[in-house]
Amino acid sequence: MSQPAHASSPRLLGPCVALALALASPAGCGSSNNGPSPGPGPGPSNEGASMAGPGASAAPVAPVAPLAAPSGPRPSFPPPKELEALEKGVDAFSFDVWAQLRKGHAGNFACSPFSLATALTMTWAGAKGATADQMKKALHAEGTAADVLRATGAVIGNLERGPNTFRSVNRLFGEKSYPLEPGFTETMKLAAAPMEALDFKGAYEAARGRINGFVSQQTEGKIQDLIPQGGVDGDTRLVLVNALYLKAEWSNQFEAESTRPASFEVAKGNEKKVPTMHHTAHFRFAATDGVKLLEMGYTGGDFVMTFVLPDAVDGLDAVEGRLSPATFATWTGALKAEQVSVALPKFEVAPANALSMGDTLKALGMTAAFDRKGADFTLIANPPSADDRLFIAKVFHKAFVKVNEKGTEAAAASAVSMAKAGAAAPSEEPKEFKADHPFLFLLREPRSGMILFMGRVTDPTSKG
Repeated sequence: MSQPAHASSPRLLGPCVALALALASPAGCGSSNNGPSPGPGPGPSNEGASMAGPGASAAPVAPVAPLAAPSGPRPSFPPPKELEALEKGVDAFSFDVWAQLRKGHAGNFACSPFSLATALTMTWAGAKGATADQMKKALHAEGTAADVLRATGAVIGNLERGPNTFRSVNRLFGEKSYPLEPGFTETMKLAAAPMEALDFKGAYEAARGRINGFVSQQTEGKIQDLIPQGGVDGDTRLVLVNALYLKAEWSNQFEAESTRPASFEVAKGNEKKVPTMHHTAHFRFAATDGVKLLEMGYTGGDFVMTFVLPDAVDGLDAVEGRLSPATFATWTGALKAEQVSVALPKFEVAPANALSMGDTLKALGMTAAFDRKGADFTLIANPPSADDRLFIAKVFHKAFVKVNEKGTEAAAASAVSMAKAGAAAPSEEPKEFKADHPFLFLLREPRSGMILFMGRVTDPTSKG
């Protein structure tokens, strides 16, 4: 049975992700930061909920002004040593984050460690002492925060110039009466992160609406309600935001007429019929170490998506438990151009609620930053009273991923999907990649292999 194309989306809408990191002043805080966050836990989504609180406004969010360009021209790509250091750091951080998040999240799930690392690096740039040391270690960073921001900006600039729609947008939303250090705002030019003043003290719900509206605009409406009710309050002094959006097409697309229902084993012995895409062509493929890998590229060669399919129907948990930079490098090192018969379900990961990332980051050793008495962000703001100094109060993260016949959210990879017909020795039968049970996906940048998005699909009929 052929599947109709999406009339509203001739190209893939996604991936996109957003992250908000809220810093607060300890003065007057009445609740412990170690307790559960009020917004992103189980329960109905806050999307579409009316604002309630001091200064709440039902007025529509005003159009967001274009971001200021970074100071000075961005290089076309970082020098090899800087690029290698950035890729190693982001990938090590990615697998650390995944190891923590997978413990508490079953089912379909996605995140962008790249987005998280970008916002945290901006915050690290304003940290001192143990706070800075722990953040740098958790991020697996080399050099200074300015070095990392400079290299990240070069990678982003290169991807923005490609044929796909790609943007990574940073912005600071600060309490209008709370002065920031000039050196910090100058460093934020490396991240192209302009400042917008809001009234958190008197109208924090209106401020929340403004930030959520900005994120929605930058992600084409795919990330809604990033900061839930209770996510900011009258003690919030600064919110750092990264919004990442990608719209790309496969370089080797599936035919919509070849999409038909096929069985997908969501758990051993539990099958569902799901819309499944079919295509036979040259892709990079490997069968090694109990997994099959398929790598598909996008137009322009700026992104690739790597699918990891356990051999065992119930093997995803064990595969996730083995994920590490070294293991993944071994797996991808086995990839080579092959004629492959692909059966891949269409899927969309679109969770209703944002993730609260505080416990995850503390588990990675980033504890001082969340300590209302011990955090040292005096390079961001250095008020006379210690009671007015900053600590990280909340970190929210939300990702959207959609894969269909036209394209998918992806990350880097070389010309994997552009494998020439003569690049592989002819074989009598094509290799088979049949994703009929739970699998992982990683969207990467091809020159470095850096992970931009990663996620899992356990049930293609669920949005997560």
